[in-house]
Amino acid sequence: MKPQLYILTGSSRGMGLSMARQILRQGHHLVGIARHRNADLDTTAREGHATLLQWQHDLAAPQAAAQQLKDWLRAQTPGDYARVVLINNAGVIPPIAPLADSDWNAIAQALRVGLEAPMLLTAAFLQATEGWDIPRQVLNISSGLGRRAIASQATYCAAKAGMDNFSVSVALDEALKPNGAKICSLAPGVIDTDMQRQLRSASSQAFPDVQRFAQLHSTGALTSADEAGARVLAWLERADFGNPVLADVRNP
Repeated sequence: MKPQLYILTGSSRGMGLSMARQILRQGHHLVGIARHRNADLDTTAREGHATLLQWQHDLAAPQAAAQQLKDWLRAQTPGDYARVVLINNAGVIPPIAPLADSDWNAIAQALRVGLEAPMLLTAAFLQATEGWDIPRQVLNISSGLGRRAIASQATYCAAKAGMDNFSVSVALDEALKPNGAKICSLAPGVIDTDMQRQLRSASSQAFPDVQRFAQLHSTGALTSADEAGARVLAWLERADFGNPVLADVRNP
């Protein structure tokens, strides 16, 4: 049986790390893109007899990563794989504050990582695999905050809303092609990650919804990174993947 090829951003920690481990344990090929290497993934790859590449890129400057991905994919033999998948998972949350009080550099960085990088990597992926005759999938990790905004999170909400809308547009483009890629922008639910800890640790003056996020943690409503990662990867197996383009794991 041929392995599957995954490209995953934000693979060194959080839900991205959980997904990377699960992909490698299944013996698939993985290109992880993150700012830092994760030595544990090398061990997981060896144990799973999987192939792992870890590319170190700061996705706040995404052009280098996109170019490397395009060049590398063009050097691959499509027939070596059962399918190819790009998962745009990386994202950052800037310091929690109303937009009027926000640092401009933090705004720009969050938008580059959360929106510009997924767009450039998706463009590189689609260009490089245009003629491949195997299933091609792009899974963008969105958020409920891109569909229902809250205070003091203008940048993150905007990045995720932009991700949703570019996903819909790209899906329309790909639907016109004979072997167009399938696109999905998936909200993974509320997950117990560093981002959640950052939200519930904010001051009530800076973040009016802090108590709601604290309650999610105190009542056990958060999903573990491992469980969330498994749900996200399971979404790729759906026969209706990409229909609809905007999806939520909580609404199967």
